[in-house]
Amino acid sequence: MSKKIKIRVRFDFLGKAKQGKLFGGKTSEQVAEEIRQNKVLLMRNVPVQGITIEDIDMSQEVYSVHDEFTGKILAYAPVIVTFYADSLEDVIKFTMKEEFRTIEVLEPEEMVLSKLEMGRILLRISEELANYKVYLERKIDSWK
Repeated sequence: MSKKIKIRVRFDFLGKAKQGKLFGGKTSEQVAEEIRQNKVLLMRNVPVQGITIEDIDMSQEVYSVHDEFTGKILAYAPVIVTFYADSLEDVIKFTMKEEFRTIEVLEPEEMVLSKLEMGRILLRISEELANYKVYLERKIDSWK
């Protein structure tokens, strides 16, 4: 596969209100918006190998949902990123985040993968899942 891949992906950044402040505390919507601003700033200013960002759309409104497990209202700030990737491995590395929601392949219309490329993609997925498992374990341990 020699042609660049054009992808549109959506990330929804979670905002959790800070607890324990009597006055001036931020709402979860404000925190989600702040996190979105910070993450987009990083995307724009920190290069990622194999990824060229074409557009970052932050026009969608922050939205809230009820968390069934905690009973709390959670606020999310969506971002839609359109980018070019040198390979599917780069796409996987860029998108395998907790905030990942949707993906759309814009170009090319079709892809043919060799056995070697397919093996490398499956290996990358396995590595990213292992990294995510470690991340989740650390997060769970911090709640204890």
